[in-house]
Amino acid sequence: MRLLHTSDWHLGQHFMGKTRLDEHQAFLRWLIEQVKEHEVAAVVVAGDVFDTGTPPSYARELYNGFIVELQHTGAQLVILGGNHDSVAMLNESRTLLGCLNVQVIPGMLDDVEHQVLTLSERDGRPGAVLCAVPFIRAREVMASEAGQSAADKQQALQQAIADHYRQLFELAQQQAGLAEPPLPIVATGHLTTVGASSSDSVREIYIGTLDAFPASAFPPVDYLALGHIHRPQKVGGHEHIRYCGSPIALSFDEVGQQKEVLLVEMSGEGLQAVTPLPVPIFQPLARVSGNLEQLAEAMQQLAADHEVPVWLEVTVSEDDYLSDLQPRVEQLAEGLPLEILLVRRQRTQRRDGLTAEQGVTLSELTPAEVFERRLAPEPIEDERQQALSSLYRELLLQMEEPA
Repeated sequence: MRLLHTSDWHLGQHFMGKTRLDEHQAFLRWLIEQVKEHEVAAVVVAGDVFDTGTPPSYARELYNGFIVELQHTGAQLVILGGNHDSVAMLNESRTLLGCLNVQVIPGMLDDVEHQVLTLSERDGRPGAVLCAVPFIRAREVMASEAGQSAADKQQALQQAIADHYRQLFELAQQQAGLAEPPLPIVATGHLTTVGASSSDSVREIYIGTLDAFPASAFPPVDYLALGHIHRPQKVGGHEHIRYCGSPIALSFDEVGQQKEVLLVEMSGEGLQAVTPLPVPIFQPLARVSGNLEQLAEAMQQLAADHEVPVWLEVTVSEDDYLSDLQPRVEQLAEGLPLEILLVRRQRTQRRDGLTAEQGVTLSELTPAEVFERRLAPEPIEDERQQALSSLYRELLLQMEEPA
C-alpha cells in the first residue's frame, strides 16, 4: 500500500505579523493533488496540525475543508495530536470524523487498543497496521515522585514512552499476524530523537526531563513516521525512521531547506520504498547580510530572481551602529518586491541587557529564553536557577495546553 507521511502544518501560524493562510491553502491543495496522482491509500499527519491550542477560525476551516476534499479521493486520514495541538479541541470532532474515514488520536487514549488502527488499501483490503502514537505528555504516562533527580525523571519518562510503544507494538503484531501474508506495521511519534537536527522554530517539549528519545528504544516496526522536527531527515541513517519535516519554512533558519512529504510504499514483505515529494515554495523567504552597500546589491539581486514579494530577514554589519538603521534598510527595498520582516544588528550597542548575545533581538527570543536571561545576572545558585527555569517552563507548557 501507499501512504503519505506529513506533519507540522502549524495551521494558523503568524510569522512576524504575517499570516500563512495563503501558503497553507496552496499546500493543502497541492497535497490533495499528490494523493490523487500517486493513488495514496492513507495520509498520516504526525502532529502539530495547528500552531496553537486555540487556532483562529480560518485555520479550523482549512482543516475541515481539507478533510472534505480528501474524502473525494477515497484516501483514509489519520490525525495525531502534537505538542502545539489542544487535546480537547481535536477531541471535539473525533467521533464525527470517525464516520468520514478519519481517525483522530488527540492524545493518549484510555484504551490503548484504540491506538492500534488498520490502514486499508484503496480497494478496502487491509494494507497495514498502525501504532498511532501522538505527542505523549509526561503527566499521561508517569507520576512525579518526591526526591527524584532530573536524571531519574528523564530515565522514568524515557522508559514510560518505550513501554507504551512496546505495548502497542505487541497488539499490532497480533493484529498483523491475522492476515496472510502478515501486514506491515507502521508507527508514529511526535518527539525529538537522539541525533535529530532541529531549527529555531522547534519548541522544547519535554521540559527538564527528556532531551531526546533514543532511536534504539523504538520497536522494530517497518516504518516510523515522526513529527516535531521541521527539517526532513532520516534518523541515525535508518531508511525506515523518518522526519518528513514541516511543509513550509516556519523560521528564517529554515530558508533553503527543501520541504517535502514522504510517499511510503509497503507490502507484506515490509517497507519497499520511501520517496520524498518536494513541496513547492508558495511564499519565498530570504536572508541577506552585510553593510548598507552590500545589502543594496543583495536586495537588487533578490528582486531580479523573484516575481512575487519575498519576506526578508536583514542582518546589518559595519553600519549597525547607526541609530536610524531601520528606515535606512527599508529605503533600500523601496520599489522592490521585498517585505522586510526583521532587521538585526550584527553587534549590539549594549552588553548588559536581555539581548546582549550577538545578533539577537527580543522578538526572536521565546518567553522561556527571556526568563533565563533575566535570571542569569542574579546572585542565585546554579541549582536553584535551574529549578526556577524548569518551573517556569512547566508553567508555560500548562498555559499552552488547554484542558
